[in-house]
Amino acid sequence: MTDGRRVPRYDAARACKELAAADPVLGRLIERAGPFTLRLKSQHSPFEALLESIIYQQLHGKAAAAILKRLLTFFGEIHPAPEHLLAAPDEQLRGCGLSANKLLALRDLAKKTIDGTVPTLTQIRRLPDQEIIDRLTSVRGIGPWTVEMLLIFRLGRPDVLPVSDYGVRKGFALTFHRLPKRKPFDASMLAKPADMLRRGERWKPWRSIASWYLWRACDLAGKASPPPD
Repeated sequence: MTDGRRVPRYDAARACKELAAADPVLGRLIERAGPFTLRLKSQHSPFEALLESIIYQQLHGKAAAAILKRLLTFFGEIHPAPEHLLAAPDEQLRGCGLSANKLLALRDLAKKTIDGTVPTLTQIRRLPDQEIIDRLTSVRGIGPWTVEMLLIFRLGRPDVLPVSDYGVRKGFALTFHRLPKRKPFDASMLAKPADMLRRGERWKPWRSIASWYLWRACDLAGKASPPPD
């Protein structure tokens, strides 16, 4: 795998070449946007990655980072083990800044990690994408989008198309739809997931790379909609 500095294990140049051949319109976007430069995030275990995702949900990045820092400090500057998280008193975890809902989600994550629903890092590398989605979305507070981001940005899976992502939907509309030139972009112009899935059939097995370029289409339009941190 990668340590966060090297490119994913699939051949990005080959992926871009095959995408351009399968979809010339996407090929023009690839040419405009330039080389594929995705770098995978440092790999935590699925438990650790989802713990961070839960904390960051619906919060400004700085606020979430502060809560995460307080939580890790409470556990000795490291990610807690699931058993340690379950053993910690509610009032002390709430003192780190966790809401009641986030605390319930983290405890459910810990329980499902202990019972094997949430796989280890070694296990998750061997699982197919859909099984990962099915297992992780059984955790309270974890939806398909969160798991899709994990698949793309932490596991480097090449064939994920997050059709609920705002930036990907916007990038698709900017690339494939005829939009009013003088009207500001609004939610009514976002691509429909069914349309994205239909065209995305051309992009298999490289839909993650195509998605990355749809995020770049937003950047090229002047109002960046980058992949989530």
